[in-house]
Amino acid sequence: MDMKVTRKLMTLSFAAMMLPTLAADNLPQGAPDFSKIKETDYLPAIESAIKQKRQEVEQIVANKQKPTFKNTILALETSGLELDKWLNVFEGLTSAHKTPILADTEKKVTPLLTELENEISFNKALFQKIKFVYDKEYKKLKGEDKRLTEVVYKNFVRSGALLDDQKMARMMQINLRISELQQQWGDLLPAATNGSVVWVNTKEELSGLSEADIAQCQKDAESRGAITPYAIVIVNTTQQAILTNLDNRDLRRRVYEASRHRADGTRQFNTFPIVVEIAKLRAEKAALMGYKNYASYSLERTMAKNSDNVYGFLKQLIAEYTPKAQAETKAIEDFAKQQMGADFKLEPYDRFYYSAKMKQQMLNLSDDDVKPYFNIDSVIVNGVFYAAHRVYGLNFVQRKDIPTYHPDMKVFEVRDKDGKMLALFYSDPYRRPTKRGGAWMSAFAKQSGQRNQLPIIYNVTNYAKAPDGQPTLITWDEVTTLFHEFGHALHGMLSNCYYNTLSGTAVARDFVEMPSQFNESFASIPEIFDHYAKHAVTGEPMPADLKEKMLKSINFQTAYALGENLAATCLDLAWHHLSADEIPTAAQAPQFEIDALKQIGLYDTQVPPRYSTSYFNHVWGGGYAAGYYSYLWTEVLACNVADTFQKLGALKPETGDAFRQKVLSRGNTKDQMLMFTDFTGMKNPDASGLLKYRGL
Repeated sequence: MDMKVTRKLMTLSFAAMMLPTLAADNLPQGAPDFSKIKETDYLPAIESAIKQKRQEVEQIVANKQKPTFKNTILALETSGLELDKWLNVFEGLTSAHKTPILADTEKKVTPLLTELENEISFNKALFQKIKFVYDKEYKKLKGEDKRLTEVVYKNFVRSGALLDDQKMARMMQINLRISELQQQWGDLLPAATNGSVVWVNTKEELSGLSEADIAQCQKDAESRGAITPYAIVIVNTTQQAILTNLDNRDLRRRVYEASRHRADGTRQFNTFPIVVEIAKLRAEKAALMGYKNYASYSLERTMAKNSDNVYGFLKQLIAEYTPKAQAETKAIEDFAKQQMGADFKLEPYDRFYYSAKMKQQMLNLSDDDVKPYFNIDSVIVNGVFYAAHRVYGLNFVQRKDIPTYHPDMKVFEVRDKDGKMLALFYSDPYRRPTKRGGAWMSAFAKQSGQRNQLPIIYNVTNYAKAPDGQPTLITWDEVTTLFHEFGHALHGMLSNCYYNTLSGTAVARDFVEMPSQFNESFASIPEIFDHYAKHAVTGEPMPADLKEKMLKSINFQTAYALGENLAATCLDLAWHHLSADEIPTAAQAPQFEIDALKQIGLYDTQVPPRYSTSYFNHVWGGGYAAGYYSYLWTEVLACNVADTFQKLGALKPETGDAFRQKVLSRGNTKDQMLMFTDFTGMKNPDASGLLKYRGL
């Protein structure tokens, strides 16, 4: 070995002894020891791990032997283990519990990580070794070795490894600037959302809300400085669930406008300058790679493959959806006019309110009728976990001895049907100012046979926690969100792959949402539903007549939900089908959004996008650029999978085992369309059942 490398490694080893330890020997599976890790530990630990990763890559490049799978592809796969461990935990906290110290650390760490990624992605000597292995060995390799080689090679090519020096240098600049902008976005959007609190002076203004909801408004006001006695907190989507019950129309308007304009410059915050610059840089990046726009670049390695297929899929849905949406809006407005007079004009902030009253009149049902039966603790343990037990044989035991980063969290040991330890699962359900909006799944550690690592998986949601001593009651939509995110968790926990790069949810964007969307189907299966839908106080099951009405109501006026998703999807695609010189200015961006929706036939003030451009975190802060369509695409896959489960027996262990072995355990070790075919027997997804499943 080169003596300089040896000295560097010795220095690094000595420095590492002085650094904090992430896990403790007494915790299972390398679980992070949050009782010992200090917020100030992350920066030095990550800096050290970056140096270690850099040295490991240098060793691969310096190796004078002929490049092989073992000394190149496998060596790259095994590098950076310490960095992975620290980043998995750090990135979890910066999303779910971003304190000022962690936010400052993130600002320092992000450019270091981008620099490292650029160094590796554009290391010509390293890529030549990878290309040599791909050209000479790929056809001889088998199984995961072959798949890993393909994935690594193509990732380097897509990153720009084949570019000339000038274009490569520009690509590095673009990557660095995008990471800086996404860091700014990650700071600005939560601040904008927290800054859009609607302050309320009197309890009377909250007429229509339950006592529990009013208590939550009081609690939210107190936690934010008590400017007034009550506060309504804005959540991440455009429409706000609280509008369903607010009698005060002007307060409904204020809440809706606070949501819609949280980050568009009409208030304190404006994300459009970030949006415009990211869009331009992505378009330029695609052009450097030889694509006409970023959407073409992004879609190449998805199931959909190209924009034509995506737009063909969407236009079919839009054509079928539009008349149903128009009829739904007219029905709600006609109902409202019966109560408010013939000259009443329905506004978007009225829609949820009168739709709920219409549902109450037609079905004699409201959210407050059913929420007492949806205690979050029962939904998780007796619903989400019970379904996983019935379908996959999994068993869950709470571990109160494992430290967490927040006292609201719970940790569960997950054991397989044969009693073997399978995973750890962390649940972080309640909202707080340090947590970004939305719901998600990720991992403190991914499953890997090569690393001898069992998965450590977590789910994060943003539910309002009930006052101390009271059960937290949730809506049906929130129930299905728990099942949805746990579908992602199952994809991570049931992974059985050798390589970390290929394991768990490391699949195409328009496949990764399928297991989660499919898992929602178990929420309404009678045996599962009856097991968790029990009164929070009495423990009695939901009465049969109420259950029948509730299940019927699931598909009541569902055109809205499809429409808001379609509108957001088309906004995402519109931005990413532009060349760099076509990107509008920040001042023009709001009008661009309107024009884009009009062009595709989705401009409807009654059905705004689920996420408007200025707070579309999936696209500007996350990994869904030109990929938000995948929620609808994978819903089709999920419908097809649910039909197969129904045909084979939804709760039969044999059915769950087949899905587990053919899909959930496979990660990215196989083409996802082939996995889909293996389980369903279908060569291609069938979209015809989507509107049926949505009750349309």
